[in-house]
Amino acid sequence: MNHFKNVLCVLFITVLLLAVSGCVQSEKTGVIEPKEQTSEEKQTELLAQKDYTMSQVNAAIDLINEKGELAFPDFREKDSKWFHNDSYITVWKTEGIRVVFPPKTSGEGENVSELKDYNGKPLGRMLIDTALSEKGEGWVNYDWPKPGETEPSKKCTFTRRTSIGNQTYLVHSGFYVDDYIYNKNIEDIEDINYFGNAPVRNLINPNRVEMELDINYSIAHFLVKPGDLLDSLIMKNPETYYVLEGEGMLYIEDVPFELKKGQIVLVPANAKQSIENTGNVDLEFLSINQPAWEPANEVILE
Repeated sequence: MNHFKNVLCVLFITVLLLAVSGCVQSEKTGVIEPKEQTSEEKQTELLAQKDYTMSQVNAAIDLINEKGELAFPDFREKDSKWFHNDSYITVWKTEGIRVVFPPKTSGEGENVSELKDYNGKPLGRMLIDTALSEKGEGWVNYDWPKPGETEPSKKCTFTRRTSIGNQTYLVHSGFYVDDYIYNKNIEDIEDINYFGNAPVRNLINPNRVEMELDINYSIAHFLVKPGDLLDSLIMKNPETYYVLEGEGMLYIEDVPFELKKGQIVLVPANAKQSIENTGNVDLEFLSINQPAWEPANEVILE
């Protein structure tokens, strides 16, 4: 199933754009205040958060330039403009010594130059090298668990260098990307097993996630074992199938249509349908529904 990641990436930017339309927006986090904008002025929340993070680092450096090391206690003040929720300002020396680390002040003074992210990327060196580059600033992307969680999330951190006298510091702040972009691995999505023994995963469905998704379609992944036949059903909306692997037969009003890898089939609304795996390997396919799948749109036939 590892090939799903590449397939889904291609599918999202090709097939889905043809089959359905919509865009993903994220849950409000409270960090960025919503405001009315014209369509020309409106930014995505992801871009707005990037701008906000950069502005926080730049403002922190302005304060350091004004107050020197006397600015550091300001950054540790909880529920302030500098430290709220999982947003905070971190200050390092160029050798990797933490000088300001609001989430865990006991970690200040540690050398974290060899710090690695969840997957072993040299996070410490990446932050240091980016800030010490000719440009003196930049973004570092890595995997890190959110507070209270053990599984990693994508995090994006902006780092910039500054100086107090002869001492150079690195100032950075970051945010978790999946607070703004729906981003899941297929292996992490729970099987529904809605159709008997055929595992079904809701890859994306605005009716089944806590995040607010500004879309009106859903995508589910099906896996049908050799010889298995899915229950006959009727969808009140059109349904698109995209075959990832294997072969089988799709019956629309009892008319058979052969299925094979790479094939796309659009089933009309209110048509009786069923799917059978006629091959020797698992039949894997995506089911795309618009509007998004919900029980009221589906009728299982006896």
